[in-house]
Amino acid sequence: MTVQLSAAQARRTFLDAQSLARRRPARRPRDADFGSYLERQGVLQLDTVNVLARAHYLPLYSRLGPYAHADLDRFLWGDPSGHSPHAFEHWGHEASVMPRDLLPMLHHRMVGASNWKARTAAQLEDERPGLLAAVRAAVEDAGPVTAADLDHLAPSAGVRGTWWDHGHVKAALEHLFITGGVAASRGRHFARTYDSPMRGWGLEAADAGAWGAPAARARQALFDRALSATGIGTVRDLCDHFRLPYGAGARSPDVAGGEVWAASAVERGLAEWTQVEGWHEPALIAVGGPSEDAPHRRPARDPDRATGRALLSPFDPVCWYRPRLLRMFGVDYRIEIYTPAHKRVFGYYCLPLLVGDQIVARLDLKADRKAKVLLVQAAWHEPGRAPGSRPMGRGAVAHAAAAELDAMAQWLGLESWAVAGRGDLAPTL
Repeated sequence: MTVQLSAAQARRTFLDAQSLARRRPARRPRDADFGSYLERQGVLQLDTVNVLARAHYLPLYSRLGPYAHADLDRFLWGDPSGHSPHAFEHWGHEASVMPRDLLPMLHHRMVGASNWKARTAAQLEDERPGLLAAVRAAVEDAGPVTAADLDHLAPSAGVRGTWWDHGHVKAALEHLFITGGVAASRGRHFARTYDSPMRGWGLEAADAGAWGAPAARARQALFDRALSATGIGTVRDLCDHFRLPYGAGARSPDVAGGEVWAASAVERGLAEWTQVEGWHEPALIAVGGPSEDAPHRRPARDPDRATGRALLSPFDPVCWYRPRLLRMFGVDYRIEIYTPAHKRVFGYYCLPLLVGDQIVARLDLKADRKAKVLLVQAAWHEPGRAPGSRPMGRGAVAHAAAAELDAMAQWLGLESWAVAGRGDLAPTL
């Protein structure tokens, strides 16, 4: 080990890499700011939940401040009839938007075998012979299209398997999307559209083109990108960023594994091993600077003091990997969207509140767009505490929460916010 860090130093280093260690800029974000975030993180997670704002809007708001949703959509997906030159959609960290330079690094995921791909193709062919080929040809001919545009290829009155939730055409399109047979984008109301890879990416389909990086090199490149995005982390932390398998297994027998990728990063001067106070596993810290082929790369930095403040989406990179969130911030967190209502503890869509280098509260938020009110359905003082930190008084926490609620309501075009009585922070707030 060449470096030893306190828990607070590691936490600040991580927040600095995440662009959360400083207050949001006062100026209005521009395309260059969107591009900088996407290049640095390498991935922006998508989700259809819209109780507050869609998942891809919130991480950029948390870091950059208020902007028009349409500006980000245009940057990520271009106009409704086209494609963005900056980004593409695929399976990065779950469903995600990624910068275009990572497209060759996702090729191996598109063409690689999986049980889901084989099972879906086999069942589609059994229930709707020739549909996959027909859907692919229709997209090539008429794209960009939505699933509804192609419903006539498999009318719902026909045979339908019990496990199709959304119809055979949609299942065929999703199979083609995952396997790189079509390129995906987003149209009106966040609906996924499908087009030919040549129109969408300027490349042939994944199964026809030789534009992909070899799988081993691609996984190493994704691991390296995760190192730049997080600044510091255990090998498992870094693997989670792009959902890389930590080691070889039954589903990935050809995978070298996280320890091999970590050793390579150290050998090439991109990282150093470090020991962090209270961590049971060694960590990597980024030391490599930018290069011609990796302009996004930046050495990790401890800003000495974290002054930022932000509400974090459940789909924010800070919240993705639960073991890291617990280890760094003392926060035992789960998304309760998928938890039955009577079993929820904190709330349906609970956002952690970051103040400085601590997560001090959780707010369950909902945008009542009709009434123009931001509803605080529950407000909780965070029961956990970041290692090595001093507790923040409930009054100071409520003051910080109120300021963030003011800002978020204004960004979402809401006229006020209102607090329900649930949660131990609610009375103070």
